[in-house]
Amino acid sequence: MKRKGSPRRTRSLGQRSSDRGTSPAAAELLVELGCEEIPAWMIEPACAQLKVSLEKYLSESSLLSSTSGLQVFGGPRRLTIFVPSLLLKQADVVRELSGPPKSAAYDANGAPTRAAEGFAASRGVAVKDLFVVKLPKGEFIAARLTVLGRPALDVLAEILPRAFSEIAWPKTMRWPVLTKEGPAPGIPRFIRPVRWILAILGGRVVPFEFGGRHSHDFTSGHRTLGRQVVPVHNFNQYGAVLRRNFVIANPAERRQKIERELSAIAAKQRLRIHTDPDLLDRVTYLNEFPTALLGGFDPEFLSLPQEILITVMRDHQKYFALEKKSGGLAPHFVTIINSDRDRAGKMRAGHERVLRARFADAQFFWNSDQQKCRLADNLPRLDAVTYEASLGSYGLKVARLRKLCAALLAQVDAPESAVPARQLKLETLDRAASLAKCDLVTEMVREFPELQGIVGGLYARVQGESELVAEAIYDHYRPSGFDDDLPRNLLGCLISIADKLDTLVGCFAIGKIPSGSSDPFALRRAAAGIVRLVVERRLKPSLTAAIQSAIDFLAQVNPKLPRPSNLLPQVRDFLDDRARFYFQERGGYAFDEVRAAMAAGSDDLVDLSDRLEALRRIRRTENFPPLAAAFKRIRNILEKSAAKEPIPDTPDPARFSAEEERALHSAAVQTMRSSAELKQERKYAEALARIAALRPVVDHFFDKVLVMAEDPAVRANRLSLLRNLLREFSTIADFSEIVTDATASRKS
Repeated sequence: MKRKGSPRRTRSLGQRSSDRGTSPAAAELLVELGCEEIPAWMIEPACAQLKVSLEKYLSESSLLSSTSGLQVFGGPRRLTIFVPSLLLKQADVVRELSGPPKSAAYDANGAPTRAAEGFAASRGVAVKDLFVVKLPKGEFIAARLTVLGRPALDVLAEILPRAFSEIAWPKTMRWPVLTKEGPAPGIPRFIRPVRWILAILGGRVVPFEFGGRHSHDFTSGHRTLGRQVVPVHNFNQYGAVLRRNFVIANPAERRQKIERELSAIAAKQRLRIHTDPDLLDRVTYLNEFPTALLGGFDPEFLSLPQEILITVMRDHQKYFALEKKSGGLAPHFVTIINSDRDRAGKMRAGHERVLRARFADAQFFWNSDQQKCRLADNLPRLDAVTYEASLGSYGLKVARLRKLCAALLAQVDAPESAVPARQLKLETLDRAASLAKCDLVTEMVREFPELQGIVGGLYARVQGESELVAEAIYDHYRPSGFDDDLPRNLLGCLISIADKLDTLVGCFAIGKIPSGSSDPFALRRAAAGIVRLVVERRLKPSLTAAIQSAIDFLAQVNPKLPRPSNLLPQVRDFLDDRARFYFQERGGYAFDEVRAAMAAGSDDLVDLSDRLEALRRIRRTENFPPLAAAFKRIRNILEKSAAKEPIPDTPDPARFSAEEERALHSAAVQTMRSSAELKQERKYAEALARIAALRPVVDHFFDKVLVMAEDPAVRANRLSLLRNLLREFSTIADFSEIVTDATASRKS
C-alpha cells in the first residue's frame, strides 16, 4: 500500500529503508528576494547564513544531488539563490517497520492473532501482506510501506520562507503591506521591506509568500536606469537581462569591474590607487552597477597630514585616494557611482563640492586645535569625559594607564625591539601614557572619531614632543584585529597592552562580560591584541602578574568599585581562550598541540610560542606518537589510582623488583638532568627529542611490568615512578593531551 508523507514512528525493534525506482529528474532553481537597500556591511554575512540554512533544509529534504552546487550572493537590493541541479521530486522510499514478536502474532496453528491484526491495521496493510523478519532479539512480524516523495515545488514553498526568516540581521523592521482586504497580517520582521520575489524551478514558479509578497517569474532592474518588471526564465537569462537593465547581480563581477576601472584611471593619470581592501568590499556591496569616476580637489589641502585626508575620503565619502608614484597623495580621488556614466559632469561636480567642504572643516579643526592649546593642556579636561558610567572618566583611566605602564615596564624585556626596555626611561613612557587620550577632547576627533590616537600622535609631533612619544600615541590603539599593524616602538606596545588590559579588568569587574555575539566593549578584540603584542613583539610579562597589577590599580584609582573575588581567574581564562584561538588560527597549530603546550603553562606567551614550535617539530618524529599514547595511558592509570590509595612523592629504587622498572628509572633520571639544562637554555626541541628517546624503555616497562601489582608497597612505588615521569616530562608540553592514532581508535 502507498501512502503520502512519512509514517508515524513507533516502538519498532527494527526499521529498514530503501529507495525504489529511478532517480527523479533535476532542474535549476533560481530565487531572488528583492527589497529596499540593505546596509552594505550586512549583505555578505546574510548570504553566508542563508546558504547554511538552505543546505541544511534541502539536504534534510533529500532534494540536493551530488552536483547541486548551491550558490548564494547578494547586492544592495537583492539576495539571490542559485542551484544548478535540484531534484524535482523526492525519491519514493520503501520502509520496513517491525511489530510484535512472531510468537505473539500467530497462534499454534499459524493463524494471525489480534496482535497481528492490530499491527496490520495501524500500518494500513492487509494481514496477509505481513511477513517475518529475523532481528538480533528474535523473529518479529513486519510490514512494508512505500512513502511517496513530494514534489520539490511543494517542499520549496515551505523551506524558502523559513530560510529567509532565519537570517539573523543586526536590526530588523516591520512595514505595512496593503491588500484589497486591508493591511496584510503576519508580516515577518526583516532588514528592509520586501518588494518582489523571483522564484523559478525548471521554468515553473515556486509558489510561496514572504514579507507580504507572492513569488513570480520576474525581477526588477536598476532603480533609475532599468525596467521595474523584467521577466526571467532561467539563470543564464537572469544575469543577461539584469545587466541590460544596469544591474550586476554577482558581487565578484562587480568587484572586477571596480578594480578594472580603478586601474585604468590610475594608469591614465600616471598615479596609483591607495590600497584599501575594506573600502573595496564596501563599495562592491553599495552599488548594483558600479562605475569609477575621477574627481579632484584643491592642492592646498595637501598641507594637511595625509592620514586626515585619507580618513575623510574613505570613511566619510567612500572615495579612493590617489598617490603619486614618487610618494605622497595627489590632489585627486576616485568615487564609485551607482550608474553607467556621469551625464554632463554633474555627479563629479557634486562630489568635488562635498569633499571641498569636508576638507575645509578638517583644515579649520587642525588650525583651531593648534591655536587653542597644546595637547598636554587637554589632560585636565579628560576628567569631564565619561569613559564608562561605573568606571568613571577618561581622566581616571589615564591615571590607571600610567601606573600600569610603569608596572609593565618593570616586567618586560624585549631585546629584539628598536628601543629595549632596559634603555627606555620611565619618564618617557609616562609622558606618552599621559598624552595618549588627550586628543579625545580636540575638535578634530569630535568631528572625525576614527582618527583618535592618530590625531594625538600628529599633534604631539608638530608640538615638539619626541618622535618616540608621538609614534606611541599614534599607534596605541593598534592592533585592532588579527591583520592590523602593531605599534612601531616599545612605548606604543606597552601603552596598548596597558590600555587593553585596563579595559578588560574594568569591564569584568563591573560585569560587562561578553556573551554570545554581544561584546559592546570589543573585549575579545582587546584580548586578541594583547596576545599578538606579547607574542609577536616577544615581550615577556607574566600574564597573571600583569592582570593583578591592573586589578590593584583599579582598586587604588576607583576605591568604591566592587572587586569580585574571582576577577583574576576570569580575566586569565578569557586571555587563555584568545591565546588558544590565536595559536590555532594564526599560528596554524593543531588543537591538541595548543592544548598540550598550554597544559604545561601559559603565563609566559613567548615561552608558550617557543614550546609550541618545538612540539610541532618533534611531533613528526618516529618515537613521539607512541610515547604520547604511553603518557596518556600513564595519566589514566594515575587518575584511577589516586582516589583509592596514597602515592609516595618519589619512588624508592630499593623496592624495584623488575629489571625494566630499574631501567626506566635510570633512563628517566638521566633524561631529566639533560633536558633540564636544555630547557634552561630554551632549547625545547632538543629537550623534547631527549624525552621522546625514552620511548623504547617505556614500551619495555609496560610490556613486562604489572603496574597494579598485588603487593601494595610495590604497586605504590611503581605508581610513584610513573607520576614522577609524567610530572617531570610535562613541563614543556603535556604529552597525554596529544591525540594519536592509538588514542583516537580507543575513543572511537
